[in-house]
Amino acid sequence: MNIKAQIPNMFTMLNLFSGCVALVFVAEFNFELAFYFVCLGIFFDFFDGFFARKFDVAGPLGVQLDSLADMVTSGVVPGFVMFQMMRDNDSFGALSLFPYFGFVITLGACYRLAKFNIDTRQSDSFIGLPTPANALFITSLPLVFKNYTNNSIVELLHNEWFLLMITFISAYIMNAEIPLFSLKIKNFSVAKYKFQLFFLLFSVLLLVFLQILAVPLIIISYVLLSVVNNLISKESK
Repeated sequence: MNIKAQIPNMFTMLNLFSGCVALVFVAEFNFELAFYFVCLGIFFDFFDGFFARKFDVAGPLGVQLDSLADMVTSGVVPGFVMFQMMRDNDSFGALSLFPYFGFVITLGACYRLAKFNIDTRQSDSFIGLPTPANALFITSLPLVFKNYTNNSIVELLHNEWFLLMITFISAYIMNAEIPLFSLKIKNFSVAKYKFQLFFLLFSVLLLVFLQILAVPLIIISYVLLSVVNNLISKESK
């Protein structure tokens, strides 16, 4: 067995393990630890691809394992988080089927991951929101609810119809034909990577001043800036 070839797969398995642990914490309504394990899983997800490229051992097995692991960490976990939030806030009663709509996020992530594997356009950038970014957005919401006392934010995140709207927008935006600018900076150039550099600086400032509230705002900003970038690119042609 080629040990070097298995290193990326080991990181993929750690991603999957992190997702499984996150599921346990979501079941216990411990959304904070669930969020941290999703972050850990995404960290491992980054390095499985990094080492696959570095050791030149990328292959079809790694691609399939990566998608299966992401399906848990970035698909099942955020869907389960939304289910728990809806169930906790559901005004229709304990027997309501309303919270199960939260798993529409899981369905959207599944379709996104399958489409990504056969879409040759997404080698350097993304079309539609990547599942890890969507998972960070969804799993951060209960922490925003917990840590902020702003009445308008609390009321929105306690409204099952607002959560339902987020659910369907989330599933849509992962599969929408919206090109998102790449965050990979291959050679430093302010002129070439002005959007990326602005976004990174903006994200750091948000994290410093807003902490956990910054996470969903960063994801939303990423999509909006990409739309603006696309419009500017079209006008310049």
